[in-house]
Amino acid sequence: MEPPREGGSEMAAALWAAKRALRAELRHRLRAMGAAEKQRQSRLLSRKVIGHSKYQESKRIAIFLNMPDEIQTEEIIKDIFKQGKECFIPRYKPHSNHMDMLKLSSAEDISSLTLTSWNILQPSDDDSTREEALAGGGLDLIFMPGLGFDKKGNRLGRGKGYYDTYLGRCMKHPSGKPYTIALAFREQICESIPVTEDDVQVDEILYEDC
Repeated sequence: MEPPREGGSEMAAALWAAKRALRAELRHRLRAMGAAEKQRQSRLLSRKVIGHSKYQESKRIAIFLNMPDEIQTEEIIKDIFKQGKECFIPRYKPHSNHMDMLKLSSAEDISSLTLTSWNILQPSDDDSTREEALAGGGLDLIFMPGLGFDKKGNRLGRGKGYYDTYLGRCMKHPSGKPYTIALAFREQICESIPVTEDDVQVDEILYEDC
């Protein structure tokens, strides 16, 4: 995320600084979590997801392949295929805020993906064989990552704006905006998240205590 340009308002500069400080605090909290605790909360959330009415009624689902400091999504992805649903994952375009959601053929398909410089698995840039969700029937549900969340549905991402931009594209699709569920460790829940008018609220946040 770039700092406000010269001439930007003091309010914008203060907001950018508040987001930067909160990101640093949240990264510190996440680094302090042990692997066993991350796994425990991830398993608990996987069960919450699989029993969730929105998940059960959705056919076309987008979900992130988790980084080490995010809720582990492997169990959910396996269940998406077990239930005969369609699964889409992000392909982030570097040096931009553009992201596509491309279709996975199976849970095992993940092993064929490319590891990016961000340490994220995703389809390669020259992979043109996969369906992009918005080129087809759209999406019913998107599971969203993030660094921090508050109980009003505000989300603090990593500063690139990929999901906010993608949701803007979803709103123009004939099927409309999908339901959005953020998956969070309890350590990621904040009293308040600083937001701008471009930040899209999440419909629901799932975490251990909700």
